[in-house]
Amino acid sequence: MKANGKVVLITGAARRVGACIARRLAAAGCDLLLHYRHSAAAAEALAAELQGAHPIRVHLLGGDLADPGLPARLIHETIGHFGRLDGLVNNASLYAPTPLGELDIAAWERIQAVNLRAPLFLARAATPHLRHSRGAIVNMGDIYAERPLAGYLPYSVSKAGLIALTRALAKELGPEVRVNAVSPGVALWAESERPAEGDRQSILQRTALKREGSPEDIAGAVAYLLFDAPYVTGHNLVVDGGRMVY
Repeated sequence: MKANGKVVLITGAARRVGACIARRLAAAGCDLLLHYRHSAAAAEALAAELQGAHPIRVHLLGGDLADPGLPARLIHETIGHFGRLDGLVNNASLYAPTPLGELDIAAWERIQAVNLRAPLFLARAATPHLRHSRGAIVNMGDIYAERPLAGYLPYSVSKAGLIALTRALAKELGPEVRVNAVSPGVALWAESERPAEGDRQSILQRTALKREGSPEDIAGAVAYLLFDAPYVTGHNLVVDGGRMVY
């Protein structure tokens, strides 16, 4: 990867898949701005880990992506601290069960704000810097963008919108900036006792590879689209072990 010395902003980076993406990019030599919402201790521990293992710089910034002012502040902080921006990974996401009968405007707007509005305005604020560096954006989609999950209507719609946004931004920002998405299947189980689609084994049986993936699979796809895919833009890379063929 041609990533050494590049600067990448990752949202939702303190834990789970976001932290794995940070580890992958740090190992490639990237300087990182890591965004988190509530997980300050985890973000600080991750930053110490990365800087202890690699000769890179890491800067942290907390905040709620539902705050309309945060996207511009994240980009401003990145440029102020590192002086450049080469990649934006819109990883942060709000995943919450929302039965249709209980859906209200506040719940709808919060999910859309985090999952769709924030990536758009982060991309807009980042555009002049990414044009200058001929950088790239990777949005974190979901297979539920194309196969909506019952009981998660606002989430599924937000991810469908994010895939559409990915393709629209690829047109808007080309040729200087590439924009792609990664849509995971089962790479890391949700932090709940029971998956929304039933028990874990039955879900894996509806997957061509009959096994779960890993956060490293997603991190590898993100790294590829950021730095090793110079002729790929407007693409949604599905990393699901074959869930979509069932």
